Amino acid sequence: MGINLAGIIFANVGEANMPELTSKRTMASVPFGGKYRLVDFPLSNMSNSGINNVAIIARNNFHSLMDHVGNGKAWDLSKRRSGLTILSPYRGNSFRHRIEAMYHLTGYFTHLKEEYILLTNSNFAANIDYTKMFEQHLSTGADLTLMYKEMETPKNAVNPIVIDTDSEGRITELFINPGTEGMCKNSTCSMIINKSVLLELVRNCMSANTLNFRKNLLQDNVGKIKMYGYEFKGHMSIVHSAEDYFRENMKLMDKDIRDELFDMSRPIYTKVRDDAPSRYGLTSKVKHSLVAQGCLIEGEVENCIISKGVHIGKGAVVKNCIIMQDTIIKEGATLDYVIVDKDVVVTEGQTLAGAETYPIYIAKQSTV
Repeated sequence: MGINLAGIIFANVGEANMPELTSKRTMASVPFGGKYRLVDFPLSNMSNSGINNVAIIARNNFHSLMDHVGNGKAWDLSKRRSGLTILSPYRGNSFRHRIEAMYHLTGYFTHLKEEYILLTNSNFAANIDYTKMFEQHLSTGADLTLMYKEMETPKNAVNPIVIDTDSEGRITELFINPGTEGMCKNSTCSMIINKSVLLELVRNCMSANTLNFRKNLLQDNVGKIKMYGYEFKGHMSIVHSAEDYFRENMKLMDKDIRDELFDMSRPIYTKVRDDAPSRYGLTSKVKHSLVAQGCLIEGEVENCIISKGVHIGKGAVVKNCIIMQDTIIKEGATLDYVIVDKDVVVTEGQTLAGAETYPIYIAKQSTV
């Protein structure tokens, strides 16, 4: 039984800061953790929370996303009367602003049977129970509930939002890029809003040509509508840059983080690919790494995330790397602090080395 809440996922958020990984795909389509895509996390969280009506708003480069999510069956969102919808650009044009996109989708919002909307980005990995957030939203009588996490402001975030709340949790101040140091209440840009309130705010912003979502829809309305904060206390990997992407993937080596993120009582689902189990040659050495199915490992692997169908040849040494799907690392190659995209071939004897704070990126379908 679903709840009175529809989900909206923005697929292209934050791409300007990491063009390497998003030149041919949406942020939502970016691989994470060896076998998942970032979109798997909000989709799974919504499905696990009983949200049966979900739309993904995609601006461009969404063919990979469409191939991955399909009809939503993997997330139990293949429904006759609701389910999963991909909302691509209207009139064949790419929208410039989030407010503009929602305004041109007014018809879609109006026809939703749900009275409340969950809006969320797609540049994070977390296991979130949205039913608790929704219960708070209803009990406080809020017009808008903004999720936040007590943490240091990510240094690579573009225009981060920091909030202050009163003793009852109502938002009293909302700052955009305040330059605050130390722990503070950072918005995760997931929010629940009454549908009627959302449509009114969007119409007001469009009529005044004030189209900055953070400033005009959120900051300018603090004190004008009932806006509350909801604290998320679990692990959250937020990706703002290639450096963040590398670091947050590597955090998955920590078993406690994996256990929280991939809690079996609230599974993270993904598109299933039927591969045989990975095989390890007599010359292979694998240490402190996550290896997906369908791989052939004949070389040395340490502290790596290895996706499906990867082949690492004899004598190859791969350390501190993220190797994406169906890549071939040939004999004698050496890689250290490298992000290798899908379907790459690294030829015999090549040496590629980056640094923890500046990993090298190899583009999709390249030969090195």
